[in-house]
Order: sequence, then structure tokens, then C-alpha cells
Amino acid sequence: MSARAGRPIKVALLGCGTVGGEVARLLTEQAGELAARVGAPLELAGIAVRRPDKHPELPPELLTSDATALVESDVDVVVELIGGIEPARTWLLAALRAGKSVVTANKALLAEHSAELSEAADATGADLYFEASVAGAIPLLRPLRESLAGDRITRVMGIVNGTTNYILSAMDSTGAGYAETLDEASRLGYAEADPTADVDGYDAASKAAILASLAFHTRVTAADVHREGIAGVSASDIVAAKVLGRTVKLLAICERVTSADGTESVSVRVHPVMLPRTHQLSGVGGAFNAVYVEADAAGELMFYGQGAGGAPTASAVLGDLVAVARNQVVSGRGPRESAHAALPVRPMGQTPTRYHVSLDVADVPGVLAQVAQVFAAHDVSIATVRQRDRHSTASLVIVTHLAKDAALQSTVDEIGKMDVVREVVSVMRVEGED
Repeated sequence: MSARAGRPIKVALLGCGTVGGEVARLLTEQAGELAARVGAPLELAGIAVRRPDKHPELPPELLTSDATALVESDVDVVVELIGGIEPARTWLLAALRAGKSVVTANKALLAEHSAELSEAADATGADLYFEASVAGAIPLLRPLRESLAGDRITRVMGIVNGTTNYILSAMDSTGAGYAETLDEASRLGYAEADPTADVDGYDAASKAAILASLAFHTRVTAADVHREGIAGVSASDIVAAKVLGRTVKLLAICERVTSADGTESVSVRVHPVMLPRTHQLSGVGGAFNAVYVEADAAGELMFYGQGAGGAPTASAVLGDLVAVARNQVVSGRGPRESAHAALPVRPMGQTPTRYHVSLDVADVPGVLAQVAQVFAAHDVSIATVRQRDRHSTASLVIVTHLAKDAALQSTVDEIGKMDVVREVVSVMRVEGED
């Protein structure tokens, strides 16, 4: 047993909002049980907040507006729940360089500066844990980081943003449009006052970067992630998906891709997709999250649960805190960054995808042949075609086989300029039908 066994582990808490308040409460209310699990008491040494007078529910002696001084004090672990890049990055680097372990839920910071933080932790032997940064209470990152460390993960695909999943699920069940459903989500508290990070895919892209980095032992940043949001998803897209036995979801998709010559790369993207209703992710409704993992030996795995909220996220934070504290009690170290594969990130244009393309075309002979000729010219193979006539127009619904995304984009661009095509009604990628 370490010489420090039984001595209190002093914890600094940066931020006391929805999640931080839950962490502070649980540290106090469950102090005895947590001490038994760790092998030493967890002592909340201080809480850094912008306005200490706004937190009458907390002991005033714990509150401070000087986060820098709190990080530099004789604490053992810094728990960061403020979010954003700065000043969180400066505080966490200072903690790690001083040998203090860090627990964070800051997905944006990790997606941009994970390498810098990991290097600082390695230099001093400090721990860096961040389970709460993706999918709230769902135990996901630790299985990727530890349980599957001996396996070869080929794909991680999932719903990692509850706001967008709530909106798309509601559009599917009610038939309402995007703007109307977003307003309702805001009224019910599922969407922030400024929902940009969620609905434009920034939140999911940060999480995708973290997932890909862990799954493929490769440093991936948010800038490497192809990102599209859900603002362009219409009620007609939802109806078209239903007709074909599909639903629309915003997915984070991380894949290990092998070229014809055997060269491996990583594809990381966030965008709406049409997904068969029989797929495991299709039944995930409301604000819940779910992530589907494929590995060579383990096969197919599914992780499901509440992806946000004060209590669920605090559960993940405390799980990390217990792990870090146990390491300190026994003079151990947690897992380090694993980026040995260093695979290149494949540009979206070179990534193989499938498309669902809905067209309004003139009801004249030979239209399908003309459209098919354009697909063939771009080396895009058609998997299925559905045609329906109505008065002077007809509708074509085409689903492609896998092809490079750039080829599919250029195909759609050319088709949109054809005289016989009156409108490209919708274009959406298709997943889950390999």
C-alpha cells in the first residue's frame, strides 16, 4: 500500500453549474461510501465560480472566484466542468504540469488540444480522465480506451447529441417541420437558447474526434471531422425515409477505411443519414444517446443511455474521480494516450458513402436512361430505383451503391442541371445497409 493510503485526496472543482452542482452534492452526501471505494476520503478543497454570492446552497468557505489560485493550491485532483477552450486549457495544463491529475467533461477542449494535454500528463505522470466528455452517463470511452485495447476496432457509429435526436425523433412522430420542432424543443428545455452547437453539428463533431482518437489510436481533432447539421432536413425528407422503411438520424461515424492497395486511413464525419428502421440505432428516440461499435474479435457492441443532464454526467465525472483517486492511493497510473497508429484522416470527398437521391423529372420517355447515364459517367453504381408518375411530372428515388463522396456530389450537381430534371428534391446519405 502507498504511503499516502488513507490520507484525504483533495479535490478542486472548477465550475458549479448543472453538472458541477451535482458533483459537489454527491461528493458531500456520499462521502463515506466514496471513501470506502477509493481507500481514502475525497475532500472537496474548493469550488471556483464566477460569482460566489450566487451559490447560497454551498458552504461559503469552499467558494472562490480565483480559479488559478485554487489550481495552484495543494490539491491533488482538478475537476473541470466550465467548458470552452480558454481559460480551461490554461488551468488544466498548469494542473497537469504540476503533477495534479485532471478529470474533465470538456469535449471542445479535448477535441482541439487533447495531444497537448496528454503530453503534459505524460511528462509528470499525472492522470487525464474524460469519460463525461462523450455520451454523459454511458460507459463508452473507458471500454474503447481499456476494455477493447487488445482488439481492432473498425467502426464507431452513433447518436451523440440528444438535442438533434429529440428534434429528428419528434419530426418523425409528428410530421412537423424542422423550425417548428426546434421551437418546441427550446420550449421544453431540450435545446439551448442558442442551439447552434447542437443543430449545426459542432457538438457531435467534437465528440466524434474524441471517439476516433481512442478507437483508432490516432490523433484526430475537430478540424478533421466533416460536419453537417440538421437544419436542411425537411418534413419531406422524413416522409421519404418512412416510405422506404427508414428513419433520419444525425450520426457521428468513425471508420477505419482500407484502400484497394491496402493503405489504411480514418474517416470521421457527422451528418444526417437515412437509416433502416431495423437498425439498432433507429429505435433510439428522444434525447437519448447510443453508440454502435464494431471490432474484429468482440464483434458488434451497443452502448445506450442518457447522454446529457446534471445527474447522468455527474455519474461519469465521479466514476473518473474515483478511478483517479484510487491510482493516487496505490501510487498507480491510469491509461496513457495511445496514438501509435497515426493513421491519416481521409478527406470526405475520398470517403465511400451511399446516397438517397429524390428527383422530380419530366414525364417523358427516356428520362431514367438519361439520369442513369450521368451516374455511370461518374462511376457511381445505382442499387435501386423507384419511379412514380403523376400528371406531367414523375418522381425518381435512387439509392446508390458505395462510391466516393466527391463522385456522388458531382453526380448530383450535374443531374440538377439537366433539362429533364425539374428539381432535386432531397439528397441524403444512407447508412446501415452494407
